[in-house]
Amino acid sequence: MSAPPAGAADEFAVRAIGVVRCGQRLHHEAPRQSGLGRGGDGQIHLRQGLQNALADLDGFSHLWVVFWCHLARGWKSKVTPPRDTQKRGLFATRAPQRPNPIGLSCVRLVRIDKRVLHIADHDLLDGTPVLDLKPYLAYSDCVPDATAGYVADLPEDNGDHREWWREKGVPPPRVYRDR
Repeated sequence: MSAPPAGAADEFAVRAIGVVRCGQRLHHEAPRQSGLGRGGDGQIHLRQGLQNALADLDGFSHLWVVFWCHLARGWKSKVTPPRDTQKRGLFATRAPQRPNPIGLSCVRLVRIDKRVLHIADHDLLDGTPVLDLKPYLAYSDCVPDATAGYVADLPEDNGDHREWWREKGVPPPRVYRDR
């Protein structure tokens, strides 16, 4: 099998199917992961014309939300996760700053009103573009004997986010001071 022509699969366009609306505007206001069950309530507002795609979704308790990390700026090959003190390879973390800032969250589906999905226990931010929705299926999505690598050795009670300005001994960015 030969390689595809140069540039054939390097770039492609995606279009958001909707947008998240919620009270979490800054990453420090959201939990580290959606599965921690501490996220707020919110809505996913789908684009006009997609309401029929929601048929039969109301029987599911949870959804996978594929989204664009719209506030991510740049990326590094090694990052320090919030509960860790050691730099790790980017692909061994869930940092939003990635070569393609695509995120994946499992959220609780509360109800559906026309083109608006009411969700809870999420880690999404207001204005997040939603790329796709998929139902959570416990029989295939849950892997009870999965291992967690270095994460299994980290303390669970460390904070959700690293306040880098404290570590550097500088004032917080203005957006955090104004709150």
